[in-house]
Amino acid sequence: MEKNPEIDDIDLKILGLLMSDANMPYTEIGKKINVSGGTVHVRMKKMEQMGIVKGSQLIVDHTKLGWDISAFLGIYLDKSSLYAEVAEHLMNIPEVVSINYTTGIYSIFAKIVCRDTVHLREVLHDKIQKVAGIQRTETFISLEESVNRAVPFASI
Repeated sequence: MEKNPEIDDIDLKILGLLMSDANMPYTEIGKKINVSGGTVHVRMKKMEQMGIVKGSQLIVDHTKLGWDISAFLGIYLDKSSLYAEVAEHLMNIPEVVSINYTTGIYSIFAKIVCRDTVHLREVLHDKIQKVAGIQRTETFISLEESVNRAVPFASI
């Protein structure tokens, strides 16, 4: 993929700093990369309008709230052409936190978060496996997430 010519090293440095600490004030970012806070603000608006920055998100440790199970699902579809329809149904299941259309043996690879194994069984049996177009699923329970990070686009 070719680099977007409208994005320069300053934009990449801004992104890098915000990806490591999304709460960092624009004035502090400006000081670190030798531009004004206003410049950071203008550049962030530009990247939002370009669709490069798609918002921000609060990251919650669900285990500290009693949601102890993270699981990945390999989903086999009756036909891969059903992806959009099945994905739309999966989006309506609150425990489904990510959906990926994939190559390989699964048509869809999804992540779900549940309170416990009873809740996991309910979500799988009563919600996901009842979605029309899903042939079968394979479940992988995550024992620990060691890394969840953004790609380092620029070094400061």
